[in-house]
Amino acid sequence: MDGEEFSVENPSQLLQSASDYVNYPGVPNDVAAKEFLDLFPLPVIINALQTKSEVPGLEATLVACLERIFKTKYGASFIPLYMPFVQVGLTADSQLARCLACKTVSCLLENIDEKTISAAQLIIDNGVYPLLLDCLINGNEQVATASMEAIEKLAGSQKGMEIIFPANNSDDMHLGNLSARCSSLGRVRVFIFDCEIILCF
Repeated sequence: MDGEEFSVENPSQLLQSASDYVNYPGVPNDVAAKEFLDLFPLPVIINALQTKSEVPGLEATLVACLERIFKTKYGASFIPLYMPFVQVGLTADSQLARCLACKTVSCLLENIDEKTISAAQLIIDNGVYPLLLDCLINGNEQVATASMEAIEKLAGSQKGMEIIFPANNSDDMHLGNLSARCSSLGRVRVFIFDCEIILCF
């Protein structure tokens, strides 16, 4: 995705267009998302996010732009094809990128057509759940909140519940075992998350 054919010669043009899209009034819709992606395909946006972060304001604007795009059904339909991007985002040094990746998982779970593909299976196949847990434990407040929201949406399906509460109590991802390895802040976050899941379901 970071090949030369996807490079941005004029990041200022992308920055301005993305800013216009982000600030466009109203609820994100499929038509506007398609029009923007016709001008700047996802590989171009992702490449710029990964390679042009030194351009002032570009990272924050592109993150907001992608978040708005993925909230539409049209934009979310691309997420299964870009799970490697989600993986990279969840492990990024940038808290903005990590937050976007968590929100992208939420958009996947909200908008995917389960008749054609299982979001929970995509999360399993791409090793996303452990990365979400790491964001919950080690991310800043915004990242932890976005991660918690994504995991709560995952819990909305039977397969998702099986991921969050594995039958094997010795599983590394079991919340009790995870909490035991956390910092004090991490343990508080895991405890709050565990309580919210129990109250919701």
